[in-house]
Amino acid sequence: MPGLSRKLPVWLPVLVLLIAMISIQGGASLAKSLFPLVGAPGVTALRLALGTIILAIVFKPWRLRFTREQRLPLLFYGLSLGGMNYMFYLSIQTVPLGIAVALEFTGPLAVALFSSRRPVDFIWVILAVLGLWYLLPLGENVAHVNLSGAAFALGAGACWAIYILCGQRAGEEHGPATVALGSLIAAIVFVPLGALQSGELLWHWSILPLGIAVAVLSTALPYSLEMVALTRLPTRTFGTLMSMEPAMAAISGMVFLGETLALQQVLALMAIVIASMGSTLTLRRESKIRKVEIG
Repeated sequence: MPGLSRKLPVWLPVLVLLIAMISIQGGASLAKSLFPLVGAPGVTALRLALGTIILAIVFKPWRLRFTREQRLPLLFYGLSLGGMNYMFYLSIQTVPLGIAVALEFTGPLAVALFSSRRPVDFIWVILAVLGLWYLLPLGENVAHVNLSGAAFALGAGACWAIYILCGQRAGEEHGPATVALGSLIAAIVFVPLGALQSGELLWHWSILPLGIAVAVLSTALPYSLEMVALTRLPTRTFGTLMSMEPAMAAISGMVFLGETLALQQVLALMAIVIASMGSTLTLRRESKIRKVEIG
């Protein structure tokens, strides 16, 4: 398998990452529709519990063996995965989906910025930053953004950055199967927390089909695909490509939730997409982070 993965074309992990982003934003729209029934913590618990079961059945994580150097990154990967889910759902309770993802994107954007080395890399990062700046409702419109929701989105972004860095180190040997163990770590912490906050309705049979759909679209499918891309792309490229998330989230919010953005914000989304396309077109094979220092 390692020899085969090196022979994969450069564009394939990019395509895999795009499919993962489409899946996760569709799942986020569906999850938000469940908030009136079980709340954001309840949807987090439902997503992690069902998603972990699906991943465990597919990948059988009890068969995996990790070196001592991989265990701490694996722990941080799992905790960041759970924290990212939990805080993101708390955010989109009060903030439009596209804006929440744009704020959350500060995490991978920081990874892309600090991993950049060539002048052309900074062009795409700067374009993404400009798009992000004009996408956010700053200045006179800031009163329309719930501050606690924005803070949760930024917290999810910090978790996202840890997810990228630790996921590369933890998943370099087992690839997508690592997601199953990371999801189990997240579920151990955040499923009880969400269940306590949501009440008995969480596990009602009428909720289960929608919960399974959210788990597949938001956890099982995208995180498995992201791990494929994460272990085959340079950290900078992965982080910059993720700048397409706000655009996909805004489209998903418009289509499924009736959320709208101003013209300035639409133009900002286009700038972010151009930055992602530019990063892809100038992509070349580079060595990934060899070591992640934690603690």
